[in-house]
Amino acid sequence: MVEHITAERLADMIDAGEQFTLVDTRPEESFDAWHVRDAENVPYDPHEELSDAQLEDVDELVGDGPVVAICGKGLSSTAFAFDLAAHGYEDVAVVTGGMEAWSTVYEVVPVETSREDLVVRQVQRRAKGCLGYVVGSRATGEAVVVDATRQTDQFKVAAQDAGLSITRVLDTHVHADHISGSPALADEVGVPYHLGEGAAERGVAYEYEPLADGDVLEVGDVEIEALHTPGHTSEMLSYLVDGELLLTGDTLFVDSVGRTELQFGEADAARGAELLYDSLHDTILELPDDTTVLPGHVAVTTDGRYEHGSPGTPLTARLGDLREDLDVLGLDREAFVERLTADTPEKPPNYERVIAINTGRETVDDEGEATELELGPNNCAA
Repeated sequence: MVEHITAERLADMIDAGEQFTLVDTRPEESFDAWHVRDAENVPYDPHEELSDAQLEDVDELVGDGPVVAICGKGLSSTAFAFDLAAHGYEDVAVVTGGMEAWSTVYEVVPVETSREDLVVRQVQRRAKGCLGYVVGSRATGEAVVVDATRQTDQFKVAAQDAGLSITRVLDTHVHADHISGSPALADEVGVPYHLGEGAAERGVAYEYEPLADGDVLEVGDVEIEALHTPGHTSEMLSYLVDGELLLTGDTLFVDSVGRTELQFGEADAARGAELLYDSLHDTILELPDDTTVLPGHVAVTTDGRYEHGSPGTPLTARLGDLREDLDVLGLDREAFVERLTADTPEKPPNYERVIAINTGRETVDDEGEATELELGPNNCAA
């Protein structure tokens, strides 16, 4: 018998250390580009039966244990699972929705704060490493959402579970690796949407209320100050919450800094790197060492592992620790620019189209197309 399980159930099984073999039936190139942690690749064509060689591969990988099959959308893996069952495998499951569903698995994690009134939830999109935030006041029940992803209900539920109502939605910048859910979320709950004032220069067509460097939003007694930190993009803002938490977007991560050529292009990446150097040294590193950095992403490897921390735990860092541990922050200006421009990593898939959508110049109405545009981990770090 073949069982169907959700992507969330697969995440629970992985986190609990359950013993099973995860078989990914997509073509080798798709598997190599991005897959779930510890998955094994057995490419399978549902129009053909399992070959003797494939059965030998599966026998060697699986032995007598349970098998979970996954593919892009759950189609070829379903046929694969039934083929295995027909060959005598008794404990076989299929991930409904495949990698598309895996890309929408979330964890909502409380972030410790020094004030009882200040409530912060980190909303982790597991497969892509996207990190969004709900920041609110327990006393007034108000909250802002920062860097919402396309699955906007995740942020509504996170706020509701914290006893908060969303009163504003903010983006740190125009994202390149995923479709922002912030404009849609603001529209759905009927509240203002904010971007940095520099977004006007990028031709953002969405209706938004611009924030300038030094502007302060109040959520009850919680103050959120906008800090202009260009480099990854020209309009990038970081948000300083009550002087103790810094939401850095793609400016500073817990293990790296943001890349600069996605907006500026290869020819002008050095200018972006110079801007980023100034943002880091003249703004962010001027803050106290005890400032908690809350980044916009965590790096995810092609085999689905977090480079830092683990899903379901707060992905944060103390600024003083980053100052000491990240060698890139100790470079002088010239060496920093050279580091960021000499060997740029692979660009996020479809990033130009994603940017066009996130500026409102293009639209995507089909859920399947949106999912295809976002498949794969983020690649926003230098």
